[in-house]
Formats: sequence, C-alpha cells, structure tokens
Amino acid sequence: MASIITTMKKTYLWLIILVSFFSLNSFAQTTDAGQFFTSFDGTKIYYEVKGTGYPVVLIHGFCGTGEGWKKSIVYNNLIKGGYKVIILDLRGNGQSDKPHTDEAYSNDAEAKDIMGLMTSLNVAKYNVVGYSRGSIIASRLLVLDNRVNKTVMGGMGDGFTDPQWPRRLRAYATLMGSKNFHEFDDMMKYIHSEGFDIPALAMQQKHQPTTSRAELSKITKPVLIIRGSDDKENGSEIGLQRMIPGSRVSYVPGDHNTASKNNQFSAAVFFFFQS
Repeated sequence: MASIITTMKKTYLWLIILVSFFSLNSFAQTTDAGQFFTSFDGTKIYYEVKGTGYPVVLIHGFCGTGEGWKKSIVYNNLIKGGYKVIILDLRGNGQSDKPHTDEAYSNDAEAKDIMGLMTSLNVAKYNVVGYSRGSIIASRLLVLDNRVNKTVMGGMGDGFTDPQWPRRLRAYATLMGSKNFHEFDDMMKYIHSEGFDIPALAMQQKHQPTTSRAELSKITKPVLIIRGSDDKENGSEIGLQRMIPGSRVSYVPGDHNTASKNNQFSAAVFFFFQS
C-alpha cells in the first residue's frame, strides 16, 4: 500500500512538472507574439518585442514592415547578443492602421508613434537602427526624444534634409498617378504585386519629415551612418556625416536593397553599440 501511495505521489509530482513546463512554454510564446499599441490619435500600431536587455528599436523602410527585419542577420544577432529588440509596422504599413488623411501623417506622426510606444513599454533609454526611410524617422527621434542614446542610419544620404527633395516629390506624384517617373517602375510593380495600400504610401511620401541642417548640427548623441558600397540612392552619406557632429560613416557590401541584410552590417551595428 505504501509503495502504491509513493508511486501516486511521484506520478502527481511529474504531472505538476509537465503542466508547469507547458504553461511556461505557452507564456513564452505569448510574450513573443505581436501586439497593438493605440497611438496619440487613435491609430493602432502593430509591434513585437523579443529578447531581454538594453532596448533597440528597428525601423523599416518604405514599403516595408517590421517582419522584414527578421530576414536580416542583425535582428537575430541583436537578440542573441542580449538586446531587447522592438520591431513595428509604421502607420500605413503591414498590420498597423492605414489612415488616408493628411493629418494622420503630418507633424512627425510616425516618430510620435514610436515615442508613445516606448512610453507604454516603460523604456527609459533606447538605441535605434533605421534603414532607408526608417533612417529619416530615426533622425526625427534624435531631435524629439532625449531617451534616444545611439542611432544607426542605414541606406541614407543627405537628400531628406531638403524640404523639396525631388526624389520624394517624384515618388509622391507617381503614387498619386499624376505623373509616371520610370525610376519607380520596379517599385510600383512590387507595390501592385503585394497589394499595398497605395493612398497610405502616397501620404507617407507627401508628409515625409525633413530634418534640417540646423537641427542635425545640434545632435550630441552618437550616430553611425552605414552605407552599402553599391548604394547610390538618397544623396551623399558624406554630406550627411558632415551635418551631424561626431558622426561616423561605415561601408558594407551591397546595394540599397541588400546592404542591411549581411554580416558586415550586423557587425558594424554591434561594434557601434558596444564601443
């Protein structure tokens, strides 16, 4: 009888262990799943948080999503390296809301989304990695949010510092259908094939923020500009580096579409964050 009771106790103990194991596993999967943050104007922003440690926000480029970062080496390396990685879909993209009004994209709405998200997550300080248009939003965070520590601006030159940047104006006209600039033929094929919300993308170009030379000259936080060796888009990286005191330029292999995905990009980010 005593042996039967002992066996039952052991079985019960193992059941508790198994239930605890699966409960913890289920909890871990839940915390890695995406969530929605309601921003200042009611727009819902999709985001994911993975890893522990010092927070790093990854900001995607035009026609991108936070999911795109998962295809890059830097995303997984940051998590393995002990960082808390936060990705999001900027308004108008991915699983976030896609309003079609001017008010929804003007006056630094996208930067305010990220700042509000950081507040909701109780983040006191954070690093930023932006790529392409994500670097433009990153520059606004540098100006507007003193919680930003180190910032990586990838795939970007000094073009966005011009309020009348011709490339932006041409992209807007093409998206609106008022003119057809052939430099965006591949982009438009991709947009149509993937079913993007074109009015939302047009609003992003129309109200894309400009960070002036005067604003950039007052930045005191560390900034690294990473440029693909074959990337000829978006102006001069040297021109941008000269506008930001103490900033540095690092070159990695690749063109505008591939430079952010390789080992060298990841290594440059790591070296910068840890130095």
